[in-house]
Amino acid sequence: MARPVSTRARLGAERIGGHLAAWRKLQGLTAAQVAERAGISRGTLRRLENGEMTVGLDVLLNVARALGVLDRVVDAFDPYETDLGRARADEVLPKRVRR
Repeated sequence: MARPVSTRARLGAERIGGHLAAWRKLQGLTAAQVAERAGISRGTLRRLENGEMTVGLDVLLNVARALGVLDRVVDAFDPYETDLGRARADEVLPKRVRR
């Protein structure tokens, strides 16, 4: 049974897919070229660009690499690039967070 997906997550996936398609088009690359460079089928790339959430993280990262934006994707998740992360940078993070 599939887990429910929030509307915000679905919209986020659609925005990410649209951004990847825009990166591809800005670079003058065809879907076939990006798919080949990422080691995926054109259909899988189409699903990612359309925001389908069944595409794996590995596909997203390989497409980002093929488009030359992998470092930007990784940096977007860096907690120390946020106000909270910078404010708490000198604290030692716990190994686990328990309730």
